[in-house]
Amino acid sequence: MCPTPGSTLADRDQIKADLQRQLAECRAERDEALARETAMAEVLQVINFSPGDLARVFDTMLDKALQLCSADYGVSWIRDRDVIRAGAIRGAAEEFTDFLLQERVPVNADMLVARAVRERSVIHLRDAKDSEPYRRGVPLAVFSADRAGIRTILMVPLWRKDEGLGLLTIYRREVRLFSEKEIALVQSFAAQAVIAMENARLITETREALEQQTATAEVLGVINSSPGDLAPVFDAMLDKALELCGAAFGTLWTCDGDLFHAAALRRVPAAYAEVLARGPVRSSAESRTGLGQILAGKPFWHLLDAAVDPAYQGDHPALRALIELGGARTMAGVPLRKDGILLGSITIYRQEVRPFSDKQIALLQNFAAQAVIAMENARLLTETREALEQQTATAEVLRVINSSPGDLAPVFDAILENAHRLCGIDFGALQLQDAGKFR
Repeated sequence: MCPTPGSTLADRDQIKADLQRQLAECRAERDEALARETAMAEVLQVINFSPGDLARVFDTMLDKALQLCSADYGVSWIRDRDVIRAGAIRGAAEEFTDFLLQERVPVNADMLVARAVRERSVIHLRDAKDSEPYRRGVPLAVFSADRAGIRTILMVPLWRKDEGLGLLTIYRREVRLFSEKEIALVQSFAAQAVIAMENARLITETREALEQQTATAEVLGVINSSPGDLAPVFDAMLDKALELCGAAFGTLWTCDGDLFHAAALRRVPAAYAEVLARGPVRSSAESRTGLGQILAGKPFWHLLDAAVDPAYQGDHPALRALIELGGARTMAGVPLRKDGILLGSITIYRQEVRPFSDKQIALLQNFAAQAVIAMENARLLTETREALEQQTATAEVLRVINSSPGDLAPVFDAILENAHRLCGIDFGALQLQDAGKFR
């Protein structure tokens, strides 16, 4: 844009000012683009160098979003089964942070957080105090606006295929909409967050699979090294189940009709263990307790909170002790069955209300299958040993008979000694009938 020969000095100054303004705008756009690219590169670097560490990824992501979008607060919301909870929180005061960490939003709730996850929609709210949730008095909306001072909100969902994983949310304490470039930046961060979450999921699944395979191999090793000895097998099995399922304590029960005997206990609180040591626990298929459901033929049972479940509120001393002395809250159990016959059950307990995952219950079922193998091996070994002992005893008695023809005393002694040993008795006698009397 060169000045014409007839242009005045004022025109030339205006042209120069316009060029300088355009140059400044170009530089500002360049700096913004460079800042965005640098932020994206830093987040990708964190993802690459911290595989599976989502906390660090979300912290870095939110820090960059707050910086580049001139926002005051940032929160990553994570879907956990049927609820949405706060994950990483940046920029918030302690009071607001504590409130968010305790908040649990049902996925099907009529709230902005839930709607963004369900509908895969970006929600851009100019003023939180003009929103319908605020007018309805929803606690999260009221606390955020009145106590934390939140006004403008941007919510960007995290989706993988057809599954809502959560959302990234940034907040301003002033009424000022985010620009298109700022919204696009948060959407880019959201795409990276999904990649990081998928990487973490794959790493977690691989690690869990390896841990389960290792645990299975270790238990099989105990079974092979302790043929017929079930105590170390049950102990090793329960230890691995508690470790991999995140449970506080566990019991392996053997079943005799409607009686369950505590064959192995691991990490059981001492007061509750004393109750179990008094004798077996009786149950029935009509009972709604865990052992009752096992008797009824259930493939597994899972109770979220025994402290409020009617089946555990009766007068049964063992059930009361489980809650009051053992502190049990969330429970899960699986049966030990061989050819349709119930042999027992494995039960694990948490002392807080936190459900077991489907994978953890499947792992418990795998341990139950190993327990049945160990019990079957022990039964076969016992039967084989008993048969061999009986054959040996019979052979010894026949040898005494052959070596003492006509002398009954050593024969009778050999018979009684072998009967004592094989039948596990304390004393006995061999009596002969003589004229209607026994001597």
